Amino acid sequence: MSKVIKRPAALVKQGSLTLYATSLRVSDLLIPSFYSVETLDPENVNDKGYQRLLNKGRAKKLADYIEAGQETLDAFLPTSIFLATHKSIPFSSADNTIEIDIEKIGPFSVVDGQHRVEGLKMAAGKDPRVLSFEVPVNIAINLPKIAQMCHFLIVNTTQKSVEKGVEQRIFARLTQSMELEDIPNLPKWIANTVHKGEDEKALKYVDFLNTHQESPWLNRIEMANEENDEATVNQKSFVKSIKRYVLVANNPIAAFPEDKQLGIFLNYWKAITNILGTDEPTVLFKYNGVELFCKFCVPFMNKMINMPNFKVATMEALLRQTFENVDGDYAGVGHTEFWVKGGKASYLNSGAVNVINTEMAKALHKSSGRGDIEL
Repeated sequence: MSKVIKRPAALVKQGSLTLYATSLRVSDLLIPSFYSVETLDPENVNDKGYQRLLNKGRAKKLADYIEAGQETLDAFLPTSIFLATHKSIPFSSADNTIEIDIEKIGPFSVVDGQHRVEGLKMAAGKDPRVLSFEVPVNIAINLPKIAQMCHFLIVNTTQKSVEKGVEQRIFARLTQSMELEDIPNLPKWIANTVHKGEDEKALKYVDFLNTHQESPWLNRIEMANEENDEATVNQKSFVKSIKRYVLVANNPIAAFPEDKQLGIFLNYWKAITNILGTDEPTVLFKYNGVELFCKFCVPFMNKMINMPNFKVATMEALLRQTFENVDGDYAGVGHTEFWVKGGKASYLNSGAVNVINTEMAKALHKSSGRGDIEL
């Protein structure tokens, strides 16, 4: 038999969005299939989830507070949980109530408030009195999954911070969906980011490097919502560097088809690591290495465009000549020892990275650029 919940509710209209402002008991939230959390899966690039990973410590703090408040009746949780469904819910204007048939409507998506829901669930597991505790809830109806994801992004970027890597994934998915699905009105800064599509493009570079079997970056990048003990840099930092230094108008590889761009960038890193090595302990695969060689990508590719091809051997030869021509305090940048953990590269700040990039660009222009490098 289906479980039906009848609750007093206020009908709220915000443009095309229909909300019911109501309250639910914790026992309602714990009905099987009442809700689901669309968590972003870092292992699946086609995944449609958008929620950050649950922080159980954060949920436990709330659970402890709610449980402790049962004796004194002073537990206080005024912030509403935001639920959504792509279906409609019957509303009676006669007595201002909604009627939720769980079998027909559920599960609701938890757009905002997954830690509150989990904390209440944990508290109810320790003290049955929590089951009757009421929490304010806003329920959006007739809201497609893509719109639910947009509202999650809006709530968590205009009111509180969402983890940057998760934000990048959502931006990328919205860019992919622009011409396929109706997307609700977004804040101007979010809409501009989605339309530019830089997060989507940069994530393709990062995903490609992190999954290609011949990539020196294989499994070294910690993706959003992922816990990877082998990772040396996170997705958000790598994406940021690619957006800032690689996906720029003066990078000649931007004129190539996407698959060729990815192949060229992979060959670039193969050439770098053929010279500098991949063996630990190295900081080449940490932030300083990413920042330097993403910066250097544009002048290097502008030189490569005049070379016979973009093969690893061709890039490696040009890089070797460049490293040999670097003068000054950072002349060792082209040697493995420079990048050993605890060595000079470990203590570079952004100013030093800029200086090295400038010196490498100067050395690059000393190198032959007309295809007469020995291969």
